[in-house]
Amino acid sequence: MQQRDGGGPDAAASGTDAEQWRGVERALLRMRRAVLLSVTALLTAVTAVALGWPLGWGWALPALVWPAAAAWGWYALGRNWRSWRYVERADDLLISRGVLWRELTVVPYGRMQLVEVTSGPLERRYGLARLQLHTAAATTDAAIPGLVPGEAERLRDRLTELGEARSAGL
Repeated sequence: MQQRDGGGPDAAASGTDAEQWRGVERALLRMRRAVLLSVTALLTAVTAVALGWPLGWGWALPALVWPAAAAWGWYALGRNWRSWRYVERADDLLISRGVLWRELTVVPYGRMQLVEVTSGPLERRYGLARLQLHTAAATTDAAIPGLVPGEAERLRDRLTELGEARSAGL
């Protein structure tokens, strides 16, 4: 797993210089880029055929908009992937994400009601899982995508244990 140090601007703002921020797996980036390329190839082919067949193949040039959009998407997905990170602290879990609009979600262990690990077919193909945290307030639910299943299960077990201890007042 990619490790990130606690010296970034988000860490300094939240007072977490001593903690180790953890990034999500690179397989998440590979999966998202594969989806991007698949959709782009399909859209390019459909646009080229839809315009080229009835109007002449010279009119199929607008189909090149899709590969240009994919080039921008390739870069944007890389920046987005690098923005995802999390850190476990004594009383809460911090999740940081976002490039243009940065979000820092603080999930107190005592507020967690449900912690689940999910993995769809595409995620399983890339060896990934998603950790979903449900809290007492519906607007503060959080998720960490792109974890290896072992790490997701470890986090689920640890967060569940800490949540039970904090909600019981121990």
